[in-house]
Amino acid sequence: MILTVTLNTALDLTYAVPALVPHTSHRVGEVTERPGGKGVNVARVLSALGHDTVITGFAGGTNGAVLRELLAALPHRPTDALVTVAGNTRRTLAVVDGSSGDTTQLNEPGPHIGPDEWASLLRTYGELLTGAEAVALCGSLPPGIHVGAYAELIRLARSAGVPVLLDTAGEPLRRGIAARPDVVKPNADELARLTGAREPLRATRDARRRGARSVVASLGPEGLLAVTPDGVWRAAPPSAVRGNPTGAGDSAVAGLLSALADGLDWPDRLTRAVALSTATVMATAAGEFDRADYEDLLARVTVEPHAPAA
Repeated sequence: MILTVTLNTALDLTYAVPALVPHTSHRVGEVTERPGGKGVNVARVLSALGHDTVITGFAGGTNGAVLRELLAALPHRPTDALVTVAGNTRRTLAVVDGSSGDTTQLNEPGPHIGPDEWASLLRTYGELLTGAEAVALCGSLPPGIHVGAYAELIRLARSAGVPVLLDTAGEPLRRGIAARPDVVKPNADELARLTGAREPLRATRDARRRGARSVVASLGPEGLLAVTPDGVWRAAPPSAVRGNPTGAGDSAVAGLLSALADGLDWPDRLTRAVALSTATVMATAAGEFDRADYEDLLARVTVEPHAPAA
């Protein structure tokens, strides 16, 4: 079983408009509604790939109820182990501009989490770790959760002998990476804010020195850069694609975890991650991927050694 943790789950709404023009009214052509939050997205992709997957984190209020109903209706659904809270789960709104393919994202902050609710999450998490082969800690922290929450969860996973991947930003990333996760997956901006370096290889090596066993940096359309104990690789899609990037990074995390669970080496992990993230950008609905596109991309992703490991 692969466990994903989403402390700030979301009800994701996507609006499609012909063109997004500031200071004007818009007619929305299409509306889609999905269960969201980074770890929820990761779990949905893992389940679609055939992995036994469990989601924990927080859900509450009317939005939380809808999120859980949507999860239960998925054709390949992960197991719902979310902790119920008093506050209302946040919404996120993605507005897709049909004229350019660009997406504008609006994210609410999430419900306030009380001490008893956090304690309940820790109990649930500890129980789930006993059956997990890997765990992903993903996304932002809701109000009320201390900034070292991910570091605490990483230490618990390490004590249980479960490999842990961290995908967050800012101070939670800084604190979390010091707890020595097995993998961190920042994007280029998150990496620059963490290390102060803009050059990708330098920044990725710096991040690894801060505690992570391996660092996989997302470079957007250019693919992934991985610095690991086994080597350094660049992985890239066959060509740049236009589309909705919402959820592409989460699909990359799912690819890394899926390949880890299948016992693949780093080049094959990166191939799977890039193929999934690219297929997600190509998909019509945010956070989805077409299986045929994914399988076609698997054969065309390039992975090359970049330099000796740091």
